[in-house]
Amino acid sequence: MEIPWIRDLILRFLNEDLSSIGDLSTASLPPREGKAEVIAKEDFILCGIPFFEMVFKLYDPSVTFSWRKEEGEEVKKGEIIGKVSGNLKTILICERTALNLLQRLSGIATETRKYAERLRETGITLLDTRKTTPGLRALEKYATRIGGARNHRFGLFDAAMVKDNHIRAYGGVAEAVKAVYNTIPATASIEVEVENWDQLEKLLQVIEMVDIVMLDNWKFEEVNAAVELLKSRKPGIKIELSGGITLESLEKVKGLKVDFISTSKIITGATWVDVSMEVV
Repeated sequence: MEIPWIRDLILRFLNEDLSSIGDLSTASLPPREGKAEVIAKEDFILCGIPFFEMVFKLYDPSVTFSWRKEEGEEVKKGEIIGKVSGNLKTILICERTALNLLQRLSGIATETRKYAERLRETGITLLDTRKTTPGLRALEKYATRIGGARNHRFGLFDAAMVKDNHIRAYGGVAEAVKAVYNTIPATASIEVEVENWDQLEKLLQVIEMVDIVMLDNWKFEEVNAAVELLKSRKPGIKIELSGGITLESLEKVKGLKVDFISTSKIITGATWVDVSMEVV
């Protein structure tokens, strides 16, 4: 995790708390070694250990950690997850920033795991989306991987995606695909979002240029027919189902022939888990 821009991100988080003044609450605390236990206050999937450690290490490289649980492991309420050892002043200063990251990322991993478990034996891959907290995308997408999902594209730069507004802007789905295909690098993939049968029929005109088709907000009972039509025209094409996906609706997708299911809910619907640090 020693990636320079992630290091800079964590430093910004610390600076948000410390500003140019520092910690008024520990200014008079003399140097003293100590330990703090990281304790689970509820059941969850643990995620964020590398970033938790980085908060302390960037402030004081001498801090050490001993973990009883591993990244991605299920934690039960009341369990001691691990211990932080070092200067007590450092522990107190870094506590909240480190816990904020651990609680947020563990919440996302926990929510993601619920969806991944429902899809485990279906052969369908769970994907996240770009609906992420600005500035935290890499960390939040890391958390979905820990929870059992795969990442959709990280940004506008690593794949082309033709959505409803692109179709309107270009004047049609075929026109949009042709324009994008003729300008992106040969190694980049193209995904196209289609909302109805009319758009799907028009997409068939340029299907050879397309790598993934997203069926957005389709009725479940119509999905397999759309998949069969698309794969009859381009056997290797991948199909993604998106829009309105919930834990409850996943029961209805188990018989569908799609390759991917994407949902923003594994991030936007996740809640923070409750974790505390207690000086001992």
